[in-house]
Amino acid sequence: MTEPRRYFVRTFGCQMNEHDSERIAGLLEADGLEAAGSAEDADVVVLNTCCIRENADNKLYGTLGHLKSLKDRRPGLQIMVGGCLAQKDRDAIVERAGHVDVVFGTHNVHRAVELLHEASETGRSVVEILEETVAEDHETFPSALPVRREVPWAGWVTIQIGCDNSCAFCIVPAVRGKEISRPLADVVREVEAAAADGVTEVTLLGQNVNSYGRDLALAARQAGEDVRVQPMFAELLRAVGAVAGIRRVRYTSPHPKDLRAETIAAMAETPEVCEHLHLPLQSGSDRVLAEMHRGYTAERYLERLAAARAAIPDLAVTTDIIVGFPGETDDDFERTLEVAAEAAYDSAYTFIYSPRPGTEAAERTEDFVAPEVVAERFERLRIVVERSGLAKHEARVGRVEEVLVEGPSRKAPAVLTGRTRQNKLVHFAAVQPIKAGSYATVRVTSAAPHHLRGELVEVTVPAAHRTRLPLLVG
Repeated sequence: MTEPRRYFVRTFGCQMNEHDSERIAGLLEADGLEAAGSAEDADVVVLNTCCIRENADNKLYGTLGHLKSLKDRRPGLQIMVGGCLAQKDRDAIVERAGHVDVVFGTHNVHRAVELLHEASETGRSVVEILEETVAEDHETFPSALPVRREVPWAGWVTIQIGCDNSCAFCIVPAVRGKEISRPLADVVREVEAAAADGVTEVTLLGQNVNSYGRDLALAARQAGEDVRVQPMFAELLRAVGAVAGIRRVRYTSPHPKDLRAETIAAMAETPEVCEHLHLPLQSGSDRVLAEMHRGYTAERYLERLAAARAAIPDLAVTTDIIVGFPGETDDDFERTLEVAAEAAYDSAYTFIYSPRPGTEAAERTEDFVAPEVVAERFERLRIVVERSGLAKHEARVGRVEEVLVEGPSRKAPAVLTGRTRQNKLVHFAAVQPIKAGSYATVRVTSAAPHHLRGELVEVTVPAAHRTRLPLLVG
C-alpha cells in the first residue's frame, strides 16, 4: 500500500495568517495528505507569509534557501509560498527562488490544492495572484474552507477580510484588499459547527472588526431595504455569545476610531465575551496620529478607553505602539510616553517603525529617525509599559482566576499553562494530569510583567473536544 504524502505548514505573521494556515492544512488533508512534524519529513512544504515588517522578506528567503538544499536532496519535494508577501512579490519569488513550485496570494487560498496539482502535472512553477476577493463568492473566505485546527478546543473565525482604512504605515489594504464582511448568519453557523466539535473559545478575526457589517448594511440599503448603514459588530458579538457550548468569545483587531458605545455595551452585557480589549494606540502624539491617518486624537482615544473600562469590570487592555515613525520628534515621543502611562496597559506590542514599499510613510526617507534614537526611545517605552503591566499583575495576586488549560509549559513540562478571561498567561502546578482544553480555577500566588504564577484550586469543566474529519462550513 502506498504511503500517503505528507505536508508541513509554516506560518509567519498575524492571527489572520494562522487561520489561513489552518484552512490550507484542511484543504491538503481533504486531498489525502497527512501532517508531518517538520519540513524535513514532508513532501509538500507551505510557507504562509507576512509582509508587515521589513525582516519578513529576510525570513522568507532565508527559509527558502534552507529548503533549496532539502529539495536538492529530494527532488520530489514541492514548495508553496502563500500569504501577504506572496501577494506583494508575486513572480519575483520564483525569480529569486526558482525551486518554488507554487505562489498564491491572499485572495485565492481556496485554490491551493488545484495549483499544487497543476505544478505537478506541468512540471513548471505556477504563480496565481488575484487582485481582489469577490464579495459574493463565499468560498473565497478562509472560514468557508475545510479546517485542521491547531488546537481542538479553540477556533479562529474570519468575520471580515480586507481593510478600507489608509494608515500611512500599513500595507494590509494593498495585500488584503477592500473590506468585505461575511453574512452574520454564516458566521453564527460556523461557530455552531465548531461548538458541536467541542470548541469552547472562538476568536473573531478581521482587520477592523468594529466596522464589521457596514458594507452589508450599505448593500442592503442599495437593494431597497429600509436599514441604517452602520456596523453590525455589537449584534454579532451577542449572537456568537448565545451559541450553546461557547464559553469564551474574543476578537481582534478593532480600530479606536470605530469603537462604538453599542460594542462596549455588547461586551459588558454578553457574559461569554472576554474582559479583554486590544486597542491599538500606535502613537500618543496628535501630530503623528494625523500623519498616520488614524482618525482620532490622543484625547479621543483615552475617552473611549475610559468608557470601556467604566462599563466592563476587570477589563484588561493591550495595545500596539510604533516607535520612530518618520518625522517623530522628541516631543512627539514624550506624548506617547504620557499616554501609555495614563492608559496603564496590561501589556503592549511595541514595534520599531519598518518602511514597507508601497506605503505612504515609506516614501518619507528624509524623515526617517536615526536608529540609535529609535533604540533609546524603544527602551524607555518598554520600561513604562512593563511597569504598568507588572502593577496590573501584582494586583491579581491572591485572586482565584478561571483559566483555559493550554497544556504543559514549554520550559517546564511539569508545570501547566492556561489563559484567564483577560488573556493573561498563568503557570501552575498540578498533581494530576489535566487535559488541555479543560477549564480550571487557579489561585494567583505571584506576578511577573508578562505572566502570572499560581496553584490549582480545581478543575471546573473537563475538556469536551473530540477529533473529527476536517470541518466544512457553508
